Formats: sequence, structure tokens, C-alpha cells
Amino acid sequence: QVQLVESGGGLVQPGGSLRLSCAASGTIFSIDTMGWYRQAPGKQRELVATITSGGRTNYADSVKGRFTISRDGTKNTVYLQIDSLKPEDTAVYYCNAHINRWGLEADYWGQGTQVTVSS
Repeated sequence: QVQLVESGGGLVQPGGSLRLSCAASGTIFSIDTMGWYRQAPGKQRELVATITSGGRTNYADSVKGRFTISRDGTKNTVYLQIDSLKPEDTAVYYCNAHINRWGLEADYWGQGTQVTVSS
């Protein structure tokens, strides 16, 4: 079994910062791309940022320059540093990982962590 556990969400004022973490655990051979997605009320889930095992990153245009994705391969953990938060960043943030379990590859999702930006 594989589990992704997110942490770090919360209530923050506009202009503030948060750091989200997502740790993968279980029977894992390797992890390819890890990423963050978000879903605001009444909207579809959207890509925020991804990072490959080689460190190549990709960001949604709406977060470029404000969000930074990183990962620690030794801990099977991906991070999302969120700066200059805006009210429109309010959403549930989900972690995603493409995991290889000795020939069985699949995408796994975390349970989500709420980020609320409000004064």
C-alpha cells in the first residue's frame, strides 16, 4: 500500500506565506513525477506545479514567481512554498505522485489540505 500525507495548510492573510509538505510512504520502489494540484469551491481540480525525479519543474501560469516546488528524494517528500498569497489561491491543495512499485506504476493522491487566504 502507498499513502500520501499532506500537511501545512491553514488560514493566512493576503500577502502571506505557507509551506505545504507531502510525504509518500509504503511499499515504494521509485517515484517519478510529484506534483501539487488544487480545487477551489465550484471549480475543477487544476495543476499547480510538478517536479520530476530529475528536478525539472513546471508551474501553472497563475502561480509562476510566487510558488516554488521542491522535493527530497531521501524522504519521498515534495514541498510547495507559497508566497504572496492571494484570495484566489484559496482551495484544497492535493499532492500527487507517480509511483513505481516493482513494475506496478500508478498515480496516487493525498487527502488534501485546505489553504484559505482571507483578511
